[in-house]
Amino acid sequence: MKNLLAALPLAIAAALAGCSNVPLTTSKEPMATDFAVKRARFEMNCPDASASVLSKQTIVPPMLASRFGAVEHAEFTIGVAGCGKRETLVVLCADMADGCFAADGRR
Repeated sequence: MKNLLAALPLAIAAALAGCSNVPLTTSKEPMATDFAVKRARFEMNCPDASASVLSKQTIVPPMLASRFGAVEHAEFTIGVAGCGKRETLVVLCADMADGCFAADGRR
């Protein structure tokens, strides 16, 4: 029993070492950028369009927080340009989700 209690701090430290402290905006940025560029290439009919992140932040949408509990989202404003066209998309990616969606942007 004494050995078990002595090993407990090591087990806790090992478990915590496996947890990631990567910000949500950092972990979701590649997915959001990929989503934005694919959508823009289709909507702009421009296979050469490229994207860049203009801004990013972590938010808890008020409507979702009141109905479903606090779900963090990474919100990105992404600019896409190509074929003489430019578009801005707002992309939201929920924590613990495998996808993103785009709100209306500006063209």
